[in-house]
Amino acid sequence: MTLARRTNNTFPSFPSIFDRFFNEGLMDWNNLNFSNTDTTIPAVNVKEDDDKYKIEVAVPGMKKEDFNVKLENNMLTISSEHKDEKDESKGGYTRKEFSYQSFQRSFSLPDGHVLADKISAKYNDGILHIELPKRDEVKPQPAKTIKIS
Repeated sequence: MTLARRTNNTFPSFPSIFDRFFNEGLMDWNNLNFSNTDTTIPAVNVKEDDDKYKIEVAVPGMKKEDFNVKLENNMLTISSEHKDEKDESKGGYTRKEFSYQSFQRSFSLPDGHVLADKISAKYNDGILHIELPKRDEVKPQPAKTIKIS
């Protein structure tokens, strides 16, 4: 016969609250998928084909002016800052609301693989598309048949 312990988990005990506080989230330095403004960092797709790398960032509701894309020392940095303020006075009431969103993502590019002056970016339907063309030297070359003499 096995003894089973029955617990009431409706209200967590103090030790479990403290355990969760220190073991989940705050002290978990690997859980860095959040910005300082309590919003998530946008999802990113990275694709590679023979001619280029493509980066797609899901950022709906923004404008292309909100983004900054920079390449420095083989580090591609995508950042955004968006401020929104509303001020309304009506019927003796005043309402002032503001929000602030920001994020930054950085990608280390392979040394010497990208044509820096040919990088392009466009924002369309809530997705920021960045294309990084490869140098000819790093593109796959067709097999070469060597004649035996």
